[in-house]
Parts: sequence; C-alpha cells; structure tokens
Amino acid sequence: MEHVLDVTGLTTQFSQKSSTITVVDGVTLSLKKGEALGIVGESGCGKSVTSLSIMRLLGSNATTEGRITFLGRELLTLREKEMQKLRGKEIAMIFQEPMTSLNPVLTIGKQIDEVLNKHEGLGKDESKQRAIQLLTQVGIARADEIYHEYPHRLSGGMRQRVMIALAIACNPALLIADEPTTALDVTIQAQIIDVLKRIRREKDMALMLITHDLGVIAELCDRVVVMYAGQIIETADVRTLLRVPRHPYTAGLIRSTPHKSKGLKRLYSISGTVPPPDEYPTGCRFAPRCEHAMKICFEKMPDLLPVDERTICRCWLYEQTMERPVVNV
Repeated sequence: MEHVLDVTGLTTQFSQKSSTITVVDGVTLSLKKGEALGIVGESGCGKSVTSLSIMRLLGSNATTEGRITFLGRELLTLREKEMQKLRGKEIAMIFQEPMTSLNPVLTIGKQIDEVLNKHEGLGKDESKQRAIQLLTQVGIARADEIYHEYPHRLSGGMRQRVMIALAIACNPALLIADEPTTALDVTIQAQIIDVLKRIRREKDMALMLITHDLGVIAELCDRVVVMYAGQIIETADVRTLLRVPRHPYTAGLIRSTPHKSKGLKRLYSISGTVPPPDEYPTGCRFAPRCEHAMKICFEKMPDLLPVDERTICRCWLYEQTMERPVVNV
C-alpha cells in the first residue's frame, strides 16, 4: 500500500539566546493511505511539535532536520510558496483550540469560502454551496444559517465541527488532528470521534491523531506511537499496545486511565513529570520515573528495537536479549 507520509530521523531544535534545545529527537514514522496513526504521550512529550514540524508551521527560531516525504515530495526542501499550496489542500490540520484558530471577525462561510477559492478556484456561488454541504457533512444542523454566523456565536463542539469542515474542504490526502476533543464534554467528544471516523472512511484519507487520551486512540486508530521527552519509545498496532504494553511508560499511561472495572479505587499515577528539553537526563529519559529502572538505564540510552512481530520498544528490559536489526517504524 502506498505511503502517504514517511518521516525519517526528524529532529527539531529551538534556539534560545546562547543555547539550543532539542524538542523532537530522531522521530521516524510512516502512514499509509486510509490508515489512522495515533501519537500519544503526556504534555511536553513533543507530539504537537512533531505535527507542526511536518506542516512547517514553526517559528523562525526553529530548525528542523531529517526527512519528511509526502507522496514522494520532500517537504523540508520545498519553498514556502510551494508549502502554502500543499497546506489546506493536500495536507490539512485541525488545531487544539478552534476559538483561537478561527478568525473572530469573519463569518464561518467566509472562512470556508477562502479555502475553496484559494485551492479549488471556486466562484462565490459554487463555494457557498460547497461550504454548506461541508457543514452538513460534519453534522451541523441548519448549515445554511450557520454559514452566516461568527465563531463566538457557536458552541465549542460546533466550532470543532467547523474546523473539521475547513480541514476536509479540499479532500486532503493527510489530515492531522491535534487534540481534537480537548476541552469538550464527553458527549460532544463522542460525536467528534464519530465524525472523524466517518470522514476518514468515506474519503479514504490518512489520519494522524495527536492526543493524550488513550480512549480516543482506541476508538480511532490502527497503530499507535508513544512519545516521551521528544523520542518515540514504543509503537505497535492499537490492540497489541493496549493489551500488552511493553514499555513501562506505556503501561503506566494505561494503568492511569479511568475504567469502570476499577470502580472507586484510587487511580494509578506515574510519579514525577516530563523533564523540560534542556534537562533531559543521561541514559533513558524515563529512568528517573521508572519503577523498573536498572543501573544501565541511567548510564546509556537504549535503542528503538523490535521486541516481537508487532511491537518496537526503546527499553533496556528487552534490549539486552535482542539482536540489533535495522528498524522501520
């Protein structure tokens, strides 16, 4: 199956006064047509910076190295004008907070029209008709009326639906969704998940979902990448990862997820916090928080290696008993 996206050795650094910090460190992943890939981890693990690096939406103080190949094109070598033609048309993104992503002084219809005019060349009447169809497609009632509304007049769930309509307006090959259900109540979250699931199926598009919610991952994704402190530490198909997590960090994330079978018992929590990028420890970056840490964990960083046919993991618990084959994530 054709790969829509191939990321190899992606490293993103930010310059600060007299120093440089690495926020994303050697990330390698791929995504096929119609596939849904989840990227999960706590806040500060580098998930969003990874997606913004792919979109090339970082500030002037950021430097990105490695390879990002989208449908055979190397994105890091494209000029900004060429990237602008891709963004919104072939690669689209749903950002975390729709209220700050939507223009508050333009109507919903005007904002969708701009995308259709720029990338599809549709005229005023055609773009309006298409915009109303898109709003209806993402489950917005009275789409012809919402077309004339301003963002502040809509609920959080409706604004997120508008963001999805904007993202799929040009039938992109790749849709990146960054925390699409954050700050929404459980009922609206379920509705947004259903919309994304249906859109992905109908349009056969690749979906990259960035979240800290394993419940959303379970609902939407085929494969999962777990990130910690800027690195990939585990990747597997979603069923394998949720049933047999290999890395202690992944196991901790799953144990800390609320579940009805746990009743009223106190939830498990991973001790400590994700270290800031300028304070990454020597060796395994999770070692200071790990219940299974050994001496070598504090001295040397483990490689990302396969532990079985389904799982790739970065952990000394497995590496000492494994050979060192070339890994393709």
